[in-house]
Amino acid sequence: MTLETLNIITAIWIGIGLISLPVLLNVTQPYGRHTSGKWGPMIDNRLGWIIQEAPSLIFLSFFFFTGPLLKTHTSYFFWGLWVAHYIYRSFIFPLRTKTTGKKIPLLIVASAIGFNFMNGFTNGTYLGSFGGNHDDSYFTSPRFIIGIIVFITGVVINHQSDNILLSLRKPGETGYKIPQGGLFKYISGPNFFGEMIEWAGFAIMVWSLPALGFAIWTIVNLTPRALDHHKWYLSKFPDYPKERKALVPFIL
Repeated sequence: MTLETLNIITAIWIGIGLISLPVLLNVTQPYGRHTSGKWGPMIDNRLGWIIQEAPSLIFLSFFFFTGPLLKTHTSYFFWGLWVAHYIYRSFIFPLRTKTTGKKIPLLIVASAIGFNFMNGFTNGTYLGSFGGNHDDSYFTSPRFIIGIIVFITGVVINHQSDNILLSLRKPGETGYKIPQGGLFKYISGPNFFGEMIEWAGFAIMVWSLPALGFAIWTIVNLTPRALDHHKWYLSKFPDYPKERKALVPFIL
C-alpha cells in the first residue's frame, strides 16, 4: 500500500462519517441510559464495552509494529498516547463503572468494533509505514507543543468528568443524579467534549489525514450522544440547570 492509497481510504472514511452525522443526530444510540432491547440480542454492559473498545488498541498496535518504517522516539510516543487512552477506555473505565445488570446490544458492540478497526488500521498503518517518525527535535517544535497541550487539556477534562460521573452513584444505587462540578457547570457532556479536544490535539501533533479522520469521527460519534444526554437530563430532572449547554460551553 502507498501513502496515496491510504489517504484515499481515509478520505472515503471521513466522507462516510460526515454523511452519517445527520442520521446519527436523529437516532438515539441504544446503550447506557438509552439502552433498548429493540436492537436485538444483548450482553453485559461491561463485557460489551471491553470487547468493543479493546480492538482499537490491538489493531493500531498490529499495523504499527508490522509496518516497515523505522520507528523513532516520536513514533513510539504517538503510539503510546493511543495505547494509554485505550487501556483506560477499554479496561479501567468499564471496570470502575457501577453498571451491574445493565446490558448493551450486540449490534452496537459489532459496529464499534468496525469503527475501531478502521481508525486503528488507518492510524496504525500511517505510523508504522509512512510517517510520524520525526527526530527528537520535533518534541520542541511549535506543532508538537501546541498539540500536546491540547491533548493533555482534553485528557484532564475527560478524566475529571468521568470521575464526577462515577462518584454520583454509591454502591448499591441504580438511579441517576444531576452531575455537578468541573465543566458540568456549563455543559451536560464535558466527558465527550474532553475526548474531542484530546483527539484534536493528537491530530495536530501527528499532522496526518488518518489522525484528522479520527478526530472528525470522534466529533461525529460523540456530538449526537452529548445532545441525547442533554435532552434526557432536561426531561428527567425538572430542576436541571437551564443555562447548561449540551457540548460546547455557551455555544451548543
